[in-house]
Amino acid sequence: MIVRESVYAALWALGAGAASFATANRRLRHWADVAPAEQPALFMSEKGGHAVTKALGAPIAWTLYADFYVYVHSSDPYLAPAMLLNPLLDALEAALAPSPATGVQNLGLPAMVQHAYIAGKVETDEGVLGDQAIAIVPVEILCV
Repeated sequence: MIVRESVYAALWALGAGAASFATANRRLRHWADVAPAEQPALFMSEKGGHAVTKALGAPIAWTLYADFYVYVHSSDPYLAPAMLLNPLLDALEAALAPSPATGVQNLGLPAMVQHAYIAGKVETDEGVLGDQAIAIVPVEILCV
């Protein structure tokens, strides 16, 4: 059996510690509600889970889903917002990197988490929003 809050809290701790965010909160805010002075900003949204039972009487194997939202603002007309966003995405990827020894990222919860990783398309928007750039980074967490 998993303890969801422990899993999501561990994921959040890794993400929030990835870079120097001016604002970091698990409660998602729309970028229009985050002032330029509050950016770069990181938020996390839980996206549910998928349960699988491999055999009768076996414990449920869960895949939990979360999205990290990264916001940056550039008021410099010569500095593309993506130039601020890209290093933050690299930092998030590095924070979630698997252990070189095991090849696994278990969020420090080996009894519950088999592996946590960035999975799927990372959505970005830079340019259309003017001085504002955003990225949505999907994460999957395999649990036992």
